[in-house]
Amino acid sequence: MKITVLAIGKARGVEAEWAAEYQKRLGDSVAVKEFAVSKSLPPSETQKAEAQLLLKNIPPKSLVVLLDERGKDMTSREFAAKISQWQDRGLNDLVFMIGGADGVTDDIRQMADFTLGFGKLTWPHRLVRVMLLEQIYRAKQIIAGHPYHRD
Repeated sequence: MKITVLAIGKARGVEAEWAAEYQKRLGDSVAVKEFAVSKSLPPSETQKAEAQLLLKNIPPKSLVVLLDERGKDMTSREFAAKISQWQDRGLNDLVFMIGGADGVTDDIRQMADFTLGFGKLTWPHRLVRVMLLEQIYRAKQIIAGHPYHRD
């Protein structure tokens, strides 16, 4: 199963280093695509422009997971089980979407097949990228029976 992370905003500084570390560990099984729009737009126009970028980069027949503070909170083992279920269904493409600083449009929320949260707190979108990559790596280790994850 190919996993793609579609993310608004370019990772910089330590977030970029941390993301690169997990991408290296994950190898070719996970791709990250970053997008940006003009910062001169008002927030509602920014959201619409970002939504267009995200939507046009979703491979056909993908299962789409939106990262959102209103999403379902899961333990790492539950997340691994969910990824394993999607793999067992024969899913070819799994796409995770991370919106920008102003969040995503309602259209994006409605089209997502699953909405995942990392708690009720609001996280910087560049930090969410690192957290997501680490959790994908952790899930793969759990599925493989590797001792990386400790309960």
